[in-house]
Formats: sequence, structure tokens, C-alpha cells
Amino acid sequence: MDPNHYRFRSLWPLPAPPAAVYAVLERAEEYPRWWRQVREVIRLDDTTDIVRVRSLLPYDITFIAREARRDPAAGVLEAALSGDLEGWARWTVTATASGTLVRYDQEVEVTKPLLRRWAVPGRPVFRVNHRLMMRAGRRGLLAHLRTV
Repeated sequence: MDPNHYRFRSLWPLPAPPAAVYAVLERAEEYPRWWRQVREVIRLDDTTDIVRVRSLLPYDITFIAREARRDPAAGVLEAALSGDLEGWARWTVTATASGTLVRYDQEVEVTKPLLRRWAVPGRPVFRVNHRLMMRAGRRGLLAHLRTV
């Protein structure tokens, strides 16, 4: 197994309508307003952003996110990622009896030299760092949905 290859999945149950959740998730340039680990999103054009994230550990990850799929009917938003991460990320928004289930899937290879150097000993810590970031993202989205 390549120590620089990661697959992540997060599930966010939310007590909000799927359309409202999807509407927030499709506006990546607004993520820094409600997700503190997303430090900056620079809009390059209608389908491309530069994204800078930083969770608990003292390093930034910067990547370009290019829209690969936007399907409101299916509740899917997918982006191809390049830069410090190479791969893809996908949001899938589905209705539940109590609101919405958001599923986040990501498959990437880390290309940032610092993280590659620490790939083997740092892997468990990097995974925890990602989990903490995603947990904070859910909390931030939940709070943001209460205001819109």
C-alpha cells in the first residue's frame, strides 16, 4: 500500500432539507464563513477554485478544485483535485426521514513534500487530523444552516 494514498469517507446527518444543504455545499467560495479549517477559497472561474485548508497540525494544504460533476437532481458535487493533493472529492446529499445525510468521499495522493517525508510515521496522525477537520465542518455547516 502506498503510504501517500488516502481514502476518506465522512457521514453527516443533518436536520435540514436536502436542497438547502446542497445549495450551501455548491458554493465552495463561502466555505471559510462556516468551516474554520477551510482558510481560503479563491474563485478562478465558474468551475475552478484554489483552496487552502489547515486543521489541527501546523501545515497548510493548497490545491486546485475543478468541478467534475454537478448534479442537483442526484445530489452530487464532485471535484478533481490537483496540487498538494491529487485525486478527487465528492459530496452526495440524500434525503432521510429526519432531514439529510451528507456523504463525503475523497481519494487522494499526497504530493506535498513535507507530508510525503512523514508519510509512514505520520499517517495515523494525518488521518486523525482529517477526521477532526471533518467533524468541525459538520458542526460549522449545522450552525450555518440555522442562519439561512
